Amino acid sequence: MSEILKSIEAEQLKENVGQFNVGDTVKVYGKIKEGNRERIQVFEGVVVKRQGGSNRETFTVRKTSNGIGVEKTWPLHSPNVEKVEVVRRGKVRRAKLNYLRDRVGKKAKVKEILN
Repeated sequence: MSEILKSIEAEQLKENVGQFNVGDTVKVYGKIKEGNRERIQVFEGVVVKRQGGSNRETFTVRKTSNGIGVEKTWPLHSPNVEKVEVVRRGKVRRAKLNYLRDRVGKKAKVKEILN
């Protein structure tokens, strides 16, 4: 990649990105624009995957709402993501947790790392 592209991408990176991994339960504080007002909405769930690199890195969070699985994907360095807060750390052995989509109830839980 050329030096010009690297310098442009480096300007777009956030300095303080929360440290989280796949399997962690996180709260994502996302900005929502309604008309001319902005508010922050919290989305809490398990990180199913992280992909990409540099300023193109994205992460997907999954939660169940009223018995229905909901997944949402955010760019990590987006200005619409206010902050990512780790609620608890998960112990997983894979990079992508696609198998959670088929599971319901207690089977859809991820083991917690106790410190």
